[in-house]
Amino acid sequence: MIEVAPEVVLLRGFAATTAEYAAAVDVVAAAAPFRHLQTPGGRPMSAAMTNCGTLGWHSDAQGYRYERCDPLSGLPWPAMPSIFLNLARSAAARAGYANFEPNACLINRYAGKAKMGAHRDADERDFSQPIVSVTLGAAATFLWYGAVRSGPSTKIRLEPKDVLVWGGSARRGYHAVGQAEGAAAGAVRINLTFRKAG
Repeated sequence: MIEVAPEVVLLRGFAATTAEYAAAVDVVAAAAPFRHLQTPGGRPMSAAMTNCGTLGWHSDAQGYRYERCDPLSGLPWPAMPSIFLNLARSAAARAGYANFEPNACLINRYAGKAKMGAHRDADERDFSQPIVSVTLGAAATFLWYGAVRSGPSTKIRLEPKDVLVWGGSARRGYHAVGQAEGAAAGAVRINLTFRKAG
């Protein structure tokens, strides 16, 4: 366990295998396909995403929010696979956050030039619970800014199987993600982000 910033912990290689998680992602995406959401300002997000759990994160002209049903189908989001839930619970506990019970898992797919600019996860109702972020597929550079969106950042190379956990005073810290390594050659990074949304 590596503390890369105050209350930001890297669990290197914590997800013991990626094949089962990748298969579970495929099952979720078959029911709720990946899509490119738009920001409230109308710009398309470069990373494609979907969700599983009782709540799913969504963005459109009406703003950022959680929805109980997939806006594309009108159906509830796919249930969170048990292997996802077990991974999130165990990673949170290892980082010092016992009894983490996520009800939302955002699945982001980074392909080509896809990346994510500096932002913070602030659409949830329960900020006492941590964020648990899992890297599958290609590696990428994660940038941690902390309380201030601009300025110097801590750069963290996230490799497949790595899990990053942040909570406490860092819970609403600003962060960003670069392109998947090897994206020009077709490499794809999948990120699972677990949250207690409400």
